[in-house]
Amino acid sequence: MSPRHTVWLVARRELRTRLRAKSFLIGTAVSIAVLIGFVLMQSTLFGGERVTRVGLSGQAAAISGPLTEEARARGIDVVVSTVRDPAAGESAIADGDLDALVTGTPAALHVVVDESLDENLRRALNSLVQQEVLRAQLATVEDLDPDQVLATVGDATVDVRSLRAPDPTHDERLAMALVIVALLYLSLLLYGTMVAQGVVEEKSSRVVEILLATVRPWELLAGKVVGLGLVGLAQLTVVGGVGVVLAAVTDVLTIPGVALGTLLWGLLWYLLGYLFYATVFAAAGSLVSRQEETQSVLLPITSVLVLAFVMGFGLLSRLPNASATAVLSVLPPFAPILLPGRLALGTATAWEVVVAIVLMLTSVAGLTWLAGRIYAKAVLRTGPRLPLREALRKS
Repeated sequence: MSPRHTVWLVARRELRTRLRAKSFLIGTAVSIAVLIGFVLMQSTLFGGERVTRVGLSGQAAAISGPLTEEARARGIDVVVSTVRDPAAGESAIADGDLDALVTGTPAALHVVVDESLDENLRRALNSLVQQEVLRAQLATVEDLDPDQVLATVGDATVDVRSLRAPDPTHDERLAMALVIVALLYLSLLLYGTMVAQGVVEEKSSRVVEILLATVRPWELLAGKVVGLGLVGLAQLTVVGGVGVVLAAVTDVLTIPGVALGTLLWGLLWYLLGYLFYATVFAAAGSLVSRQEETQSVLLPITSVLVLAFVMGFGLLSRLPNASATAVLSVLPPFAPILLPGRLALGTATAWEVVVAIVLMLTSVAGLTWLAGRIYAKAVLRTGPRLPLREALRKS
């Protein structure tokens, strides 16, 4: 029997077992319900206050104190800094390090933003400009016409220049990015853990000894990873497909084409991410012989996934254009979660995608070889947990 046929037999066994399980059907239904609820709730969950970072350059630095007080009175949490070079300030905005750069004089402020200026901050700045103009009017004119003064003050506003045109679909793209991040995180964590638990279950019940009498260790490992991966792919396709169809039918999204593209990218990165993590999960599971020990041996792996998920939510919603976000999104441990979110937002470039895929495929190849070596040496070992160093040691 060829190795390919053997791997497929093991994978088909996993497919049949998992797809017929009630837990799979219930889990899929619950995932769809959670997806619908998540879309409705995400604006509420992420509608909290945030710190607005404002840079002041030139004579505008004089409004540092008044701006902080005015912003506080309006419920805005502002962090003010002095920027000596306006060009450096604009670069900081483009990198996501500043939200607004204020230049000009206190009576004629100019604001540079990435896309759009926060309305509360706009009102605060307008108020400061109007106060400065009023003071100038009172200081230079003896016989004042109140109507003229009020008209002059009322016309004083800040001048805003955006580095990029505002994206009217940004909120929809952000919602899709956060949804795909959540789905990928849950899928990778769930099916990666299932791979490890399956290895431990077969090892503790001694079933693996029977299986290894007819198949080689790497064939059993590959079949288990492929089978569970296809189950996860099927579930993610169903859940994501239902979400896209519902969004298109109910007109919740005005960009269903982007939603479909996000789903397709998500499926691709699920496969790459699953191959990356599942092999590690399987190798880790082979180190122990009891289900009670599984959680401890998987903790380092799940911690990386949790970190990627938490960073994904924070960076995509706050700093989607930051350099740190771009760098992290091409690194193999974080790419399966971060990069699909950036693709949904439209902030990822083609070369970043290519680099991320190349790095991921290279990492998968290396981890597959390493995991196969650990699995082959540890899967038949029973008793206490096998130290990783011993599993890696050459025979």
